[in-house]
Amino acid sequence: MNSKAIYQKANALVRQTGTRDAEKIAKDIGIWIFDEPSFQDLLGMYTFRWNHRLIFLNPRMEHYLRQMVIAHELGHDAEHRDRAKESKDGLKEFTLFQMKDTTEYEANAFASHILLDNEEVYDLARSGYDVVQIAQQMGSDINLMLIKLQEMNKLGYDFNIPYDPDSRFFRKIHI
Repeated sequence: MNSKAIYQKANALVRQTGTRDAEKIAKDIGIWIFDEPSFQDLLGMYTFRWNHRLIFLNPRMEHYLRQMVIAHELGHDAEHRDRAKESKDGLKEFTLFQMKDTTEYEANAFASHILLDNEEVYDLARSGYDVVQIAQQMGSDINLMLIKLQEMNKLGYDFNIPYDPDSRFFRKIHI
């Protein structure tokens, strides 16, 4: 996994679209988004079908969770589109914070770069905020913030990260 390349791709999309709103980014780059009422535990999935990039979402998610899922699916679009083209079922998401699967971690890292600005995170940390407070200030999930800090360290920052993201976090969400 190339953390720098993922960071550069994510931030290029932010610059291109002028926003960190994941849904607006997806629409601006031609990804079709559909709510899928039949999803029960499935939060979302990305696929490439009929020469179109598609994201299907559970419509019962709150706005912040919807943003995280779309940003994660944008990561699959950017990093794993060829894999989605080959798969009959697309790239299903059951646990967004699964750290043992490289493709899932890459999509999570991409999502963290789409939704969370490095300088804003760094400024809050420099002001004495801890990881929980930074996540609260930025309207982020703590697990996504932990991924962001891990990725920022790979880019040369020196954060003391108190714990690892909870890889079962999304399994605990009942919508």
